[in-house]
Amino acid sequence: MPKIPTKPKATDWERVKREADQDAPIAHTSTDGPYDPNDAAAVAAYWQQASIKRGRGRPVAAMKRPTLNMRVDADVLEAFKATGQGWQTRINAALREAVAHGLNKA
Repeated sequence: MPKIPTKPKATDWERVKREADQDAPIAHTSTDGPYDPNDAAAVAAYWQQASIKRGRGRPVAAMKRPTLNMRVDADVLEAFKATGQGWQTRINAALREAVAHGLNKA
């Protein structure tokens, strides 16, 4: 029966230090990436022109919406959550539509 390789439990920092001390060149071909990591000038030029892009998440809104804590029936909440990501936005749209149609009158 072949031996199944196991994942190391922690980083072998001694090995990392040994390999860093060797300062061996990193294998690189033109299809590996945007620059040769062994060429200090190419690395510096690449990072000099690099820009930071905003990650995932909600875009900055012109008007910050207040946080609201409210109680709703469990089945209503589950129905919205079952529609997937963005369920809070859909609840807001449903409430906005109710306000537009005058359904918030007592």
